[in-house]
Amino acid sequence: MSAQPIIIKRKKAGHGGHHGGAWKVAYADFVTAMMAFFLVMWLVNQSKEVKSSVAGYFRDPGVFDQARSDGPIAGGDLRLDPEAAPPSDPMTGLAAGELAALEDTAKRIKQRLAEAPDLRSLGRQIEIHITRDGLRIELVDAESQTFFASGSAALAPGTEKVLELIARELGQLKNSIVIEGHTDSRPYATTDIYSNWELSADRANAARRVMERSGLQGGQVRGVRGYADRQLRVSETPLDPRNRRVSVIVEHLWRASGLPAAVRELASGGAGPAPIAPATSAPQASTPAHEPKAEGHNPH
Repeated sequence: MSAQPIIIKRKKAGHGGHHGGAWKVAYADFVTAMMAFFLVMWLVNQSKEVKSSVAGYFRDPGVFDQARSDGPIAGGDLRLDPEAAPPSDPMTGLAAGELAALEDTAKRIKQRLAEAPDLRSLGRQIEIHITRDGLRIELVDAESQTFFASGSAALAPGTEKVLELIARELGQLKNSIVIEGHTDSRPYATTDIYSNWELSADRANAARRVMERSGLQGGQVRGVRGYADRQLRVSETPLDPRNRRVSVIVEHLWRASGLPAAVRELASGGAGPAPIAPATSAPQASTPAHEPKAEGHNPH
């Protein structure tokens, strides 16, 4: 009988293969979910002021760099007066009341323009809207009639009366005012001594001077800006006369109050501007305006 073969089994010492780090990812997800859960539970039990502050931070974190910090969250105080009771709804009290005042002002300006026989033609070129920035009043040039002399900051006939009428109405408000000047894209001249930048700023300043001596309060004008052709009204036609305009912006009171961006956006009506009783749309122009060109000047 043959001998049974002897089988020897040898096991290699050592640990099993590497299992990877998938469990770490799953654990991190679990911790993040729990943190979000507890954050939501905390937020549900907070006041409307805190909720609005949190919403404002996530919509526009930059506004909190300059906002007031005496609220429940940095930059989260919704009150103009820290000792006054906060409004239960941002559209009531301050916001809704101010919007109503701006709407009434827009309607009065439209009515005054309609009642002045010598301003009716220019009144058709004045547009009034409520925007996120406030009440925007735009004096828009037309091909047949302009608010300023060609290539100059000199006021055309009737423009001063229009600005005086607007100033008397805006002087009754407490809101600050910014005046902007805009031109079309035709180069002013071949030299860099004077350009569309200077022209747009000079026209805005000319409007400011008339309005300040005609009814605006001292210090009510917060800024004068010249944008040249960088904010075209009719971008597809850079030489359209409607690109030449002066804009008077009556700023919302809450722009200077440190309110969060969420409240400002809600109170201003959402994403887009809402037209409020425009005098009438500016006359449409199918071709750019062509006026006699003075030497060295642009026919703006």
